[in-house]
This record gives sequence, structure tokens and C-alpha cells, in this order.
Amino acid sequence: MPEATTVRTTSGTSVQLAADYFHGYAVVGLLAAIGVIFVAVAFGAGRLLRPVVPTPEKLLTYECGVDPVGEGWAHTQVRYYVYAFLYVIFAVDSIFLFPWATVFAAPGFGATTLVEMFIFLGFLAVGLLYAWKKGVLEWT
Repeated sequence: MPEATTVRTTSGTSVQLAADYFHGYAVVGLLAAIGVIFVAVAFGAGRLLRPVVPTPEKLLTYECGVDPVGEGWAHTQVRYYVYAFLYVIFAVDSIFLFPWATVFAAPGFGATTLVEMFIFLGFLAVGLLYAWKKGVLEWT
């Protein structure tokens, strides 16, 4: 700890320590308050400046330029969500390859990181094999 922030028996130094401690939080709090005020002013200005002319066409649900037909409820198959979920899993896992590559290049870590990466890729392969065996990857 620096000398200016050490705790001593005098009350002046302990007050300085508390002021130094809360100074970082005050900066974060001030930036958060400025951010909230900025967003509130932007939304308020948008509400005051926009034209308000409701028409029946503007109140319709928009479906890519086509007038909506039927109910608002549509059945979506779960397998599309599973595809998206699998994509996210493998995309996030592939991000871990970049830090591994930097450690692998460092001297003295080659064999250890290579074994760790093969274990990691093995877990990914087991997950992919499980999804394939469950029929998740069948598009029909």
C-alpha cells in the first residue's frame, strides 16, 4: 500500500483513506447517472418531436410488407432452436481456441496445452456425437 493510504491512529489519515476508497465508486456512479440522464433525455426528445398520427394501417401488425392473415399464434418447431443452441455452444467453444493458441506458442507450455486442447476437443466431439445420435442434426 502507498504511504498516503495507510491507516494510522490519527483521524485525518483514516478520512483520507475513506475518501480515496470511495473516489473510484463516485466516478462510476457519476458515469452511470450521466448515462441514465442521457437515455432519458433522448427518449423524452423523441417523444416530444415525433409526429403522432395513428391510422388503422399503422396499428396493424407488420409482417414483411404483407397484411397479416389468421391468428397471431404460430407453431414453431423446437429443432430450429436446438440448431441455434448447438451453434452458440460451438461458436463460444471455438473462442477458447484463440487464448489456447497464444499459450501454446509460449515456450515451455507446448505439450501440456496440446494435451489440454485434445481433451477439450474430445468433449466437443462427444457433444456433437450425442447430438448426432439423438437425431438433432436431421433437418427433416
